[in-house]
Amino acid sequence: MIATWKPILWQQFGAAIDMLENALLACPEELWNDRSRRPEYWYVVFHTLFFLDFYLSDSPEGFTPPAPFTLDELDPAGLLPERVYTKGELRAYLAHGRRKCRARIEALTEESVGQRCGFERPDVTVSELLLYSMRHVQHHAAQLNLMLRQTIDSAPTWVSKTKIKLGGD
Repeated sequence: MIATWKPILWQQFGAAIDMLENALLACPEELWNDRSRRPEYWYVVFHTLFFLDFYLSDSPEGFTPPAPFTLDELDPAGLLPERVYTKGELRAYLAHGRRKCRARIEALTEESVGQRCGFERPDVTVSELLLYSMRHVQHHAAQLNLMLRQTIDSAPTWVSKTKIKLGGD
């Protein structure tokens, strides 16, 4: 059964990541750097990628995002990063998240999908956390597309499934 579901899960999760990437790339510089907007466009991208990375990890213990990113996103006070991250930095983080997501899905087994996740959510399985994370990515991709529509009256189109194959390059 898992052999049937892994490619389907990847095609849809990968599509959500592709839509986030398309929204990142479509953003004009004036919107990217607009510090007067709440939430800030670049920050929505960062927040989405941070939690994609975080929840694709085995547990919070030992989690560290790649440089230049920090753990500030986990601060209960809701601290924003000290600076605006560039599109290039966030595109590299997106590529990291895409690779991590593919690897996580490829590694799924009949046993692992039903195991409890390693986060402080005792009633959530590994498979449910994957679906939760996919919904989170898609939610923010849609939020970014709305911001684009409101600002430049244009937004990227729907991605029905990723073109990147599971288990391939």
